[in-house]
Formats: sequence, structure tokens, C-alpha cells
Amino acid sequence: MTTAVAFRNLTLGYDQHPAVHHLETEIDQGSLTAIVGPNGAGKSTLLKGVTGVLAPLEGRIETSGLGYEDIAYLPQQSEIDRSFPISVIDLVAMGLWQEIGALGQLGRAKRSRVDAAIAAVGLTGFERRPIASLSGGQMQRALFARLLLQDTKLVLLDEPFTAIDAQTMADLIDLIHQWHGEGRTVLAVLHDQDTVKAHFPQTLMLARELVAHGPTDRVLTSENQYRARQMCEACASIPHVCGKSVA
Repeated sequence: MTTAVAFRNLTLGYDQHPAVHHLETEIDQGSLTAIVGPNGAGKSTLLKGVTGVLAPLEGRIETSGLGYEDIAYLPQQSEIDRSFPISVIDLVAMGLWQEIGALGQLGRAKRSRVDAAIAAVGLTGFERRPIASLSGGQMQRALFARLLLQDTKLVLLDEPFTAIDAQTMADLIDLIHQWHGEGRTVLAVLHDQDTVKAHFPQTLMLARELVAHGPTDRVLTSENQYRARQMCEACASIPHVCGKSVA
């Protein structure tokens, strides 16, 4: 298998305090991988490292020649300022910024693509709605429409199913399977184990360090989950060791 993303002795963190320690593993191209682990395990930090938001404290991330323009990233909804006065169509059209720039005009062809993306996530008729008026599920649909327009080889999703209804979740999982079927690589931070087992063939379990990575049924074992909890609890109890600064 061709490697899409490789983590080489990777350490990531904030203000020189590590949150992910010496991670060494590879993500296969075209794989559908869940990233799991206890709270504080470094899952979101890892995605931010892949996007380039965080630079490694040690080691490196290899993306097989992909530039940042080839990576689509869905942050947690809590990181998005929904009070910003833009409409659904404006939010979705941001998926074309690589093509039109920040101040570019859509034009008829690109507007058709935006409309098609909005229709694909079931938001036709919501185009002029301000994003502040959307429910959690509607907002997530709009963000997925933006990802559709980015049309990238690598898709990163940070807790994509938090605070949404069951139907929205089912529809978005269908889109993820569509991306997987097209050969895209998808990495998703998830908490619900039933969702991981049902829809994600590969799983990477973190507890600041790598616990396990491979087929989901081999990773989501009670032994691995117990070990992950113990590792995170140990870091919480001795932060002077686990959170030590990196020179």
C-alpha cells in the first residue's frame, strides 16, 4: 500500500509542552481511519499537525508530496465563530477559495458547483440563511458541503458527529463512504465506538503516545482501551514528566 501520511518520531504540543509524544506510524493512501483515545489524548492536536497549524516539536510529518491545498480540514464546531455575519452560500463557497481567492467572484459555473454541493448535503433552500440561525446538524451539513468543493485527496474530520441528529449523521457517513470509494484518505477523530466499528475499517488509538494502529477489531480491544486510560491518567498525575518541555 502507498503511504498517504507518515508520522516519523513525531512530537507535537503547545508552548514547548508536548501533547503527542514520539509517534511513529503510517496511514495508507485511500484508507478510512478513526482516531480514538481518552480526553486529552492528543487526537485534535494530531490533526492540527497534519494541516500545518502546529509545527512539530520533534520529528516530522510526511504527506507524500501533498501540499496544504490538497488537505481538507473540518474543525470542531466549537472552534467556529457562528456569530460571524455570513450566509450558508458564503460559507460553502469558501471551499473554492483556492480557485477564486478571498475576493473572487463565483461566476455561473462555480455558482452551479456551490449549488450542487448544497443540494448534496440536503440544504437546498437554506442558501441565504445566516449561519447563526442553523441548528448543529444544519451547520455540519454546510461544512461538509464546503469540504465537497475543496475536492482534496486527504480529508481530516475533528469530531464530525458531535451534537447532530441521527439522520444528519447517517447522511454525512454516506458522504464519507463516498470519499472512501473515490480513493481519498479520510482521518476522523471519533468518540463513539459503535460508529467506529460500523464504518471505519482502520483505527489509530492515541494516549499522547501510540497505543495501537491497525484493523479496527484488533485495536478496539478492552486491553488497549484500559492501557490508553492508564497512560492518560498517568500523564495527568505526573505532568512534570508527560508535559515536560522540549528543548
